[in-house]
Amino acid sequence: MTDAFDRLASAFGGRPRVALPGDGGGRGFGADALRIDGSIFAMESHGRLIVKLPRARVAELIAQGAGEPFDAGKGRPLKEWLAVTATGDESWRELAEEALAFVGSRRG
Repeated sequence: MTDAFDRLASAFGGRPRVALPGDGGGRGFGADALRIDGSIFAMESHGRLIVKLPRARVAELIAQGAGEPFDAGKGRPLKEWLAVTATGDESWRELAEEALAFVGSRRG
């Protein structure tokens, strides 16, 4: 993980229902992700922040140039996942907060 993602993960530490990277002890996809109630809401891939957001919001952010479609190596983009192109702790934190609210609301 990069220092930027480490700082982001630290910002979510201690929140109810949120698990930090490594809390689950697993390996493979999502092992180093931020989770709420067991579901991934943010992770890092190749030094970029990846967040889960509503499809319409992902499309909006792509149109604004704030991100790109995320492809998990399957050859097609995932419609609810955004690879953030912006750098900086503040932009990462804002999008991760938005992703937390989205994924957390879906899990009850």
